[in-house]
Amino acid sequence: MLKTRVIPTLLWKRPGLVKGIGFDSWRRVGTVLPAIKVYNMRDVDELILVDINAYSEGVEPDYEEIAEFTQESFVPMTVGGGVTDVDHFKKLLRVGADKVALNSVIYDKPELISEAANNFGKQCVVASIDYIKTSDGNYQCCSHSGSQIKDRHPVEWAKELESRGAGEILLTSVDKDGTMEGYDYDITKQVTEALKIPVIASGGAGNYEHMAKVVTDSGAAAVAAASIFHFTEQTPLKAKEHMATQGIPVRLIK
Repeated sequence: MLKTRVIPTLLWKRPGLVKGIGFDSWRRVGTVLPAIKVYNMRDVDELILVDINAYSEGVEPDYEEIAEFTQESFVPMTVGGGVTDVDHFKKLLRVGADKVALNSVIYDKPELISEAANNFGKQCVVASIDYIKTSDGNYQCCSHSGSQIKDRHPVEWAKELESRGAGEILLTSVDKDGTMEGYDYDITKQVTEALKIPVIASGGAGNYEHMAKVVTDSGAAAVAAASIFHFTEQTPLKAKEHMATQGIPVRLIK
């Protein structure tokens, strides 16, 4: 049985890391390299690093800095932000990224998912979906760090991205982001039940039980989190130990 992964998320707003609530990422929480070195010692399964300004600024990923980050990471790293064509994707893999996350660009160029999967294998293609709950109770995807609403429902969009070759979905509730009040269990379950590929739940983790619940009740294959690790004493290792007590298979280093 596949192990459930615990994945810290690093939001990179050059020169450092930031965190906020509802994608309003204003609070500085350190820099990238020290965070990676800390997580190397904390039994994490993977890391997600997202350059949250690159795409809106129209710049490519900073390959030189990312190479420094990946060299320091002892676990697989997913990198996102600023990728607009398959050449950018290739360059990130060359500097050490294990997977590449695609978000805003794929609304205009969904074929980039297929191109990347065909060239490098679907296992390194992470389709990132951010979404909100609208005032009328419906759900819509959004792009550009949550600032642009798209006429797409997260479940239908996830199904299309899977059909185009995505190997994994990173599913983030903008409304839940940074609140530490729990994941969006309902939409996560709808997405996992509609797909065959793994879904990483993101947005809202505030305690270990939130993580266990989104796995057992909603079918998530992995849990991503940031605020819980930045602003509380809770750790990835303790999260996995708690999930193990709930019968969830996790990787524990003896």
